[in-house]
Amino acid sequence: MNTKTQEALVTLYRPTGPKELELVAQSGYTKWPPRLPEQPIFYPVTNEEYAVQIARDWNVSASGSGFVTRFHVRKSFMDRYPVQCVGGEMHTEWWIPAEEQEEMNSNIVGLIEVIQEFHAETRTS
Repeated sequence: MNTKTQEALVTLYRPTGPKELELVAQSGYTKWPPRLPEQPIFYPVTNEEYAVQIARDWNVSASGSGFVTRFHVRKSFMDRYPVQCVGGEMHTEWWIPAEEQEEMNSNIVGLIEVIQEFHAETRTS
């Protein structure tokens, strides 16, 4: 990529279950599906370790599988949102209001990648 046109990007991680991942796949791995009414925010996390913890420990328990995704969003968009610490030092995430998620989707650069997966039958304690 030409450095004159290279945009500053932020790498985001999203732990997800199989239903949400299927909707991402249906988009060609280009966008996240709209939030459900009971989901007022979209919360990608800031680091792979935290995403793994959620996918492995929560998504597998809830739905039998958990996936860690990675994607890149224009920094100019992400600068609107402060990083939220929701537990320990590594438990950091962005809170993007559901009504702003489509705009976030339009600021994704490249594809949403699945970088790790966990399944109930292969899970170890």
